[in-house]
Parts: sequence; structure tokens; C-alpha cells
Amino acid sequence: MQFDDDADLDTSEVRDVRGSRIPGGRATVGGGIIGVIALILGLFFGVGPDQLGLSSGDSGTTATASSAAQIEQSCRTGQDANTRDDCRTVAVVNSVQDFWRREFSRRGARYADAKTVLFTDRIGTACGAATSAVGPFYCPGDRQVYLDLGFFDDLRTKFGSTGGPFAEAYVVAHEYGHHVQDQMGTLSRSQDGRTGSNSNAVKVELQADCYAGVWAHHATTTPDELTGRPLITSLTPADIRDGLDAAAAVGDDRIQEKFQGRVTPESWTHGSAAQRQQWFTTGFRSGDMADCNTFR
Repeated sequence: MQFDDDADLDTSEVRDVRGSRIPGGRATVGGGIIGVIALILGLFFGVGPDQLGLSSGDSGTTATASSAAQIEQSCRTGQDANTRDDCRTVAVVNSVQDFWRREFSRRGARYADAKTVLFTDRIGTACGAATSAVGPFYCPGDRQVYLDLGFFDDLRTKFGSTGGPFAEAYVVAHEYGHHVQDQMGTLSRSQDGRTGSNSNAVKVELQADCYAGVWAHHATTTPDELTGRPLITSLTPADIRDGLDAAAAVGDDRIQEKFQGRVTPESWTHGSAAQRQQWFTTGFRSGDMADCNTFR
């Protein structure tokens, strides 16, 4: 996965609060075994902690601005994205939102931008407070994606993914899939409290995987709004394999087998490894979000 070295990155789409003090309340999810339990019940790549039962109840907490603001100084060009993890995240966010703006416009609608918030350890959001143990998530309350970059190390070391730049890009694109669902009115279908392999919760997550695949299909042809050239210049079959491997690593069945020693489909919230790969592949092959109707 390569970016246009000469492209200018738009850091306004990513808010860097790593190292900031988060005011108000405290997260109810800790590390260690608590984080594992949260993973088994809610899994990674989800929506806000309120929907995982992890809210502190202080929904008004927000992240303070980081005095470091690392990405503003360090992530200026595509060349930076080719050498730094945080800059790569900025570039992926730029590419994903470039695509969805064009796609919504093509369909006669307007896409509302969503920021990604980079944090460490814990964060306060409009959906409540959460820690890194929750994994990346989208909060519909403030329409922002939340990501601790340390998760990408966990994806390899704890969950057995091969990792790689596109595995990380898949995670970001999946979260923006939830943002697309939020704007289209389908995200709320996951909030009926039901779990299981055929639940709306699973169907919403699989659709977000499919939307990530749709973006990937167009990633090397979507022009950057600043340069008119695609921000992503190369996406190889090996990159796609890394993304599929990440999708499988966070399948409900894989995680349940790893952490509780048995698979219980009645408690699934995100879908099996095979389902997650299948729906990402569906979106990637066709490039058409109309093929992402997991509710059929």
C-alpha cells in the first residue's frame, strides 16, 4: 500500500489528543481480563461504548486538545504517510472520505464529514467514556471515530493477524462504514439488544465490512480533492490478503475460541471470520454499495 509522495494531507480530518488529560468521569472498562471480557461480549470494530454497555454514564465528557498536536507538525505529505503509522491513518481517513463524498454526491446526497480522534488509554465521548480495551469504535452521538493506534499492535500480537498497512486501513474504513450507515439510517438497526449469527447487530457489522471493501475497490482511482490525483497509488493482492486476515482475526468465532475455549453463535455481535471476509470481498469485487445489503 503506497501513497502519492507529493500529496498534501488534510490533518483537519483527524484530531490528535494522545497524551491529553481527559476531564470528567472514568471509563468502566479496564485492561487485562476486563478488556478480554469486553472483547468477547462486544468485540472490536464497533459502535460507541454505550452500545457495548461500557459507558461511564458521563456522556458529556470530551477530549481536550493536545498541546503536542503531533500530526499537524509531522503529517504533511503522502511521503510522511509512507513512513509513519499516524500519518498513514490521516491519509487513509482522507482517502475514505474523498470516496464517500463523491459516492454520496453521485447518488444526489451530501456526505457529512466525520473526524477520527487519536487517543491513548482512555477517552470521553458523547457515547460515554471508554478505554483502549474497547478497540476502535464509532460514536453516533458525536459522529466521530475513536482509535488508539496501539490497537494495531494488539491485532498482531493478541489476535494473530499478519498486520500490515492495509490491515490498519481496513479497520479505519470499517469504522467509516458505520458513519455511512449512521447517515443512511441503518446503524440504529443494531440497537435492538439482540445477538446471534442472524441478528441485526451482526448484519450491521458485516455491512460495514462490505463498505470497507467498496472503498478499497475505488481507493487507487478516487482523486484527492487537493491534487486531483489518487492519494493511494498502489494496492496489491498482498495488501488485500492482509485486510482479509485482519477481518478473520476479529471474527466472533475466532475470538470466542481463543478467549473462552468454545464458540457460542447465539452471542455473536459481529459475525464469523468467514462472514467478515465474505462481505469485505463482496464490496471489494463489485465496488457497489448496493451489493452490501446484508439485511436481505
